[in-house]
Amino acid sequence: MKKRPLRWLIAIALLALIAWPIGHFLFPPAKPHYLTAPVARMDLEEAVLASGTLKPVKQVSVGAQVNGQLKSLKVKLGDRVSKGQLLAEIDPVLQQNELRKAEAGLARAEAEQRAKAAQLVQYELALKRQKTMLVSDASSRADLETAQAQLDSTRAELAALGAQIRQATVDVDTARANLGYTRIVAPMDGEIISVVTQEGQTVVSAQSAPTILIMANLDTMTVKAQVSEADVVRVKPGQQVYFTILGAPGKRFYSTLGAIEPAPESIGTDSGTGTSSTTTTAVYYNGLFDVPNPNHVLKTSMTAQVVIVQGGARQVLALPVAAFGKQGKDGRYAVRVLENDQPQDREVRIGLNDNVNAQVLEGLKEGDKVIVGDPAQLPADKPNEMLL
Repeated sequence: MKKRPLRWLIAIALLALIAWPIGHFLFPPAKPHYLTAPVARMDLEEAVLASGTLKPVKQVSVGAQVNGQLKSLKVKLGDRVSKGQLLAEIDPVLQQNELRKAEAGLARAEAEQRAKAAQLVQYELALKRQKTMLVSDASSRADLETAQAQLDSTRAELAALGAQIRQATVDVDTARANLGYTRIVAPMDGEIISVVTQEGQTVVSAQSAPTILIMANLDTMTVKAQVSEADVVRVKPGQQVYFTILGAPGKRFYSTLGAIEPAPESIGTDSGTGTSSTTTTAVYYNGLFDVPNPNHVLKTSMTAQVVIVQGGARQVLALPVAAFGKQGKDGRYAVRVLENDQPQDREVRIGLNDNVNAQVLEGLKEGDKVIVGDPAQLPADKPNEMLL
C-alpha cells in the first residue's frame, strides 16, 4: 500500500514529460511584435521655434507740452489721420495770457530803448557843446567830464535795454510756441489705436508730457520674437521666417529675419537694480523682422508663433527620431531594422532633423522598417502598450 503514491507520482511526471514537447509543438510561443515605422520620403524642415509679439513699425505717443484742460478731442479710436491733422485742443486761456504778458514786456523794453536813444542824442550834443566852451574858457573841465560820464552811462543803459529786448523777444516766441502747443496735431500718417485722455480732463506737463493719444502706422508690423539662449547661436539675420496667429492658425505670414538684439531685455533691469539674473532664470534674445500688413489683419500686441527656418529638403528619405539608439563617436546613430521578423542592428548617418523625423543620408533604404518600440523594454505590468 505504501508504494501506490510513489507510483502515482512517477506516472504524473512521465505524463508531464510527454505532454510538454507535444504542447510546445502544437502551440508554439507567440513571436514578439515590434512597433515599427517605414523609412519613407517626406518633406523636412529644420527650424527654431519662438514666441513673438506684434508691434507697429511706427508707434507714437502724442502728448501735451502745456498745462490746461483738454477742451476738445477731434478724433476717435480707430480713425485714420494724416500728418498735420488737428487731433485735440487744450484750453488756450493761460497760454494766451502768457503771450500778452510777454508782448507787453517787449513793448515796454522797446519804449525804454527809444527814450534812452533820445537821451543819448541829448548827451552827445551836450558833450560837444562842453568841448567847444572849454576851448574858449567858457566852461570848466569838470562840466566836460560830467557830460562825458552821462554819455557813457546812457550808452551802457542803451546796451542793457538791447539785451532786455532780445530776452523779451525770446519770451514772446516761447509764449507764442506754447500757445501753438494747445493745438495738438498728428506727427505722421497713421491710425488712432488708443485714447488715453478724454475731453474735460486736465493735463499737467510739469514733470513729463502726459499722453493724450497713441497713434501708429499699421501698414507694416514689427515682430519681436523671443529666441532662447540655447537656440540663438543657430539664428542669424537673413534667414527665412514665418509665423501664425491664434486667429488664423492655418495662414502663414512670411518674412526675413532682420536682426538679433545683442543683449536680452532683462539687461536693463539688471543694470538698473544692480542685481544679476540667476541661473534658474530663462534668458531670451529678441529676433526682429518686419511684415507687410496692407489689410490691417495683424493687430498690435497679437501673439505670433514664429518659425525661423534653418534648412529644408523636399522628398528625402527620413525615419522617426524615436528609432534612434546611442550615438557613436562618428556621429552615426544605432537603429534596429526588422528583417524576416528578426531585429537587425544598423548604423545611420542623418542630415536635417526636425525633432520628429530625421533625414537619412546613409545606412537605410526606402521601405526598411525601423523599430521604434521593443516589448522587451516595457515594464512587466504594461506588456501590450507598444505592440502591434
